[in-house]
Amino acid sequence: MASGFFALLDDISALMDDVVLMSKITTKKTAGILGDDLAVNAEKASGFVSSRELPVLWAIGKGSFLNKLIILPIAFLLSAFLPWAVTVILVLGGVYLAFEGAEKIYEYFVPHKHELKVDEKQDLSEASVLELEKKKIKSAILTDFILSIEIVIIALGTVVGESLLFQILVVSIVAIIATVGVYGIVAIIVRMDDLGLRMVRMSNGKKNVLSFIGRMLVNALPLIIKSLSVIGTIALLLVAGGIFVHNIEYLHHFLESWPSILRDFVVGLGVGILALLVFKMVKGLVRMVR
Repeated sequence: MASGFFALLDDISALMDDVVLMSKITTKKTAGILGDDLAVNAEKASGFVSSRELPVLWAIGKGSFLNKLIILPIAFLLSAFLPWAVTVILVLGGVYLAFEGAEKIYEYFVPHKHELKVDEKQDLSEASVLELEKKKIKSAILTDFILSIEIVIIALGTVVGESLLFQILVVSIVAIIATVGVYGIVAIIVRMDDLGLRMVRMSNGKKNVLSFIGRMLVNALPLIIKSLSVIGTIALLLVAGGIFVHNIEYLHHFLESWPSILRDFVVGLGVGILALLVFKMVKGLVRMVR
C-alpha cells in the first residue's frame, strides 16, 4: 500500500517536471505575442492621471483573466474532439499576426491622421472622462481577447499530441504567467515616470545622482514604450512566420538554407503584406459600393 502511494507521488513528480519543462518551451514560443501584448497594454494604460493608471490597469488585468477563463475550456474541447481545428485556428491566427505586423510597418512609413487622444481633451467633465476611460478599458480588453486566443492556441499547439491533463496543466500555467507577467511589467512601466519625478523632487533642485536617475526614468518612459512597439512588431512577424513554416507542408523546405529566424521573418512579412493588400482591396471595394 505504502509502495503504491510513493509510486503515485513519483509519477506526479515526473509529470510536474515534464509540465514545467514544456511550460518553459511554450512560454518561449509565445514570447512574440507577449511582447506585443506588453507594448499594447503599456500604451493603453498610459495617458491617464497618475491616480487612475493602476486602477485602469487592474480593470484590464481582470478582463484579461476573464478572457482566458472563456478561451481555455473552448480550446481544450477543440483539442479533445477536433484536434485538426487547433492547427486551422493557429494558421488563421498567424495570418492575423502577420497582418498586424505588416500594418504597423505600413502605418510607420505611410502618413495618416490620428484621432484626438482621451487625455488631450482637457475640458471634459468628470463623468465624461470616466466614460471615455471605460471605453478605453473595453478596447484594451477586446485587444487582449484576440491576443489571448493566439497565446492559448500557440501554447496548445506545442502540446497537442500529449494527454488532455498534460495540455490543461501546461496551457493553464502559460496563460497565468502571460497575464501576471505582462500586467506586472506594465504596472512597473507606467509608474516609472512617477518614481522619477519623486526622485527629482527629493533631490531638492540639486544636481546629484538621485536627480540624474529620476530624470533618466522620466525621459526613458516614452522611449521604452516605442522600443516595445518595434520589438513587438518584429516578434509578431517572427511568430507568424514560424507558425506557417511549421504547420504548412509547402513551406517546410522554403528558404531552407537561410537561418531560421530570417526565414520566419521573411515568410511572416510576405504573408502580412498579402493580407494587408487583400484588406485594403476589400475596404476599397466596400467604399465604392457605398
